[in-house]
Amino acid sequence: MTARLNKSKPLFLFYLSDRGRALCEKLSDYFPEASIEKLSKEKVAKCWPEARGLIFVMACGIVVRTIAELLKSKKEDPAVVVLDEAGKFAISLLSGHLGGANELACEIAALIGAQSVITTASDLSGLPALDLWAEENDLILEPEDLIPEVTACYLRNRSLKTFTDYPVNLPEVWERVERPEEADLVVSYRKLEVPKKVLFARPRVLFLGLGFNRGTPTEKIEEAVSRVFEKHGLSLKAIRGVGTLDHKLHEPGFSAWLSKRDLKALGFSAEALNRAVKEYGLEISEAARAATGALAVAEPAALLGAGPGSRLIVSKEKTPEVTVAVAEALRRKGKLFIVGTGPGALEELTPLARRAIRLATHVVGYHRYLALIKPLLSGKQVYGTGMTQEVDRVKKALELAQGGYSVALVSGGDSGIYGLAGLVFELMREEDLFGSFEVEVIPGLSALNACAARLGAPLMHDFAVISLSDRLTPWETIEKRLRAAAEADFVIVIYNPKSRSRREHLARARDILLEYRSGKTPVGLARAVSREEETLTLTTLEDMLLHEIDMQTTVFIGNSETFIFHNWLVTPRGYRGRRF
Repeated sequence: MTARLNKSKPLFLFYLSDRGRALCEKLSDYFPEASIEKLSKEKVAKCWPEARGLIFVMACGIVVRTIAELLKSKKEDPAVVVLDEAGKFAISLLSGHLGGANELACEIAALIGAQSVITTASDLSGLPALDLWAEENDLILEPEDLIPEVTACYLRNRSLKTFTDYPVNLPEVWERVERPEEADLVVSYRKLEVPKKVLFARPRVLFLGLGFNRGTPTEKIEEAVSRVFEKHGLSLKAIRGVGTLDHKLHEPGFSAWLSKRDLKALGFSAEALNRAVKEYGLEISEAARAATGALAVAEPAALLGAGPGSRLIVSKEKTPEVTVAVAEALRRKGKLFIVGTGPGALEELTPLARRAIRLATHVVGYHRYLALIKPLLSGKQVYGTGMTQEVDRVKKALELAQGGYSVALVSGGDSGIYGLAGLVFELMREEDLFGSFEVEVIPGLSALNACAARLGAPLMHDFAVISLSDRLTPWETIEKRLRAAAEADFVIVIYNPKSRSRREHLARARDILLEYRSGKTPVGLARAVSREEETLTLTTLEDMLLHEIDMQTTVFIGNSETFIFHNWLVTPRGYRGRRF
């Protein structure tokens, strides 16, 4: 499981010595949004409330003494990670789970080749963290003083007996029970009577609809809401937001009541409320219509606040000053990130791709690609499959996203170039899944880009990219495309040139190209780029088969103007000497 880091908040890097500053500058290459500061108590205090994370390159003792007076709670404090000046260790010092320090420490360690130091008990036990699970599912744990006891029981038994009357995703190691009295953890927005001490997880899915007179004092709103929730056995902790007439949002009594709570307040026009009354077939209030022009306020405001698919669980109830209704929001939608992880090295993973993996609770991918990003997968549910099992991977990712999870489906290179993005949308169309969950396609550095950069500048003019794999495309089609690209004098980039079962395809492709191009045409071979076994070879079309070429090789075949300059492969931007 992973913390939901607030990406809108900044990251700060603090140092004491020149050596520490050098390491901070190295880290800033990976975190370009971070600010580098020399340590001072005043600067740390200023950064503390606005930071999503603080990274200190110095001794732990100095950091502890610097931040001691700033500590509030694990819900509020930012992530704090400490590195030694040699960059050997990345220590998660504070807010390991909710603040994201554990994950940040692991990410830093992976990027600079350090050892992450994590001390939180659930991580050391290899168990999903209770507090992170609650945060990811937008649950409030209560009573807070019972959390340590339940956590200790969880770590001891390596499972947690859980009762739910609200649909929520449970970790695989937890045991679902049929009755609340059997549970250590109860997931419900209702006040259930349980004959023992249990920890409740309150899903924040209830939206209030409030109608009230002008000048209504705070205590009257408080009394009305509390009375309704007590009467219907609902937990106030489950309230996520409140809706009312737009011009009532700034009423002093309402504003004062709202200021004491972490709630989303939504104001709706009379026209919007009237449309909702008609859409949901709600009862019309003549008093509301006479006073505000709205056919009703509390019920339509609750339903509009809760959003599409919501349902009314408490119809309007009145006091002389306040009308209250309660709606339950539809279960939170999942999200699918389709992520391109680049050619292999972590430093060539884009910040957006790192962010998507960081936000995902579940990661799905090909075993080899998952191994390349293993340092970023700490605490996540990981599902890996082998070669040729692309459909299985995508179906698993879709299943998880439909279940409300945040999922990263990873492809090497760019997910939209011979990756899995297209297959995702094909299956979504076949299964009519549009709107079932959010989808975000995250670009990655493709082999096309990375290999071209290693070779020099081979793609400065028009080019074509062709895969020689005939597993999904008939060879006749591949041959037709090769001939068309060769005849048009495109630079040609060949993916999947050779495999154990396709040893002759590259030779056949070479022979086709020789019908249109000179045997002396420059060729670049880029194998396993950004990995330990990376090799680069410059050769010619007639000699290319003399070199090692496999599935990890990307082949660049020049056009009629391409040339070799020392150890670089170059295609001019213009023809016959013309330049920009």
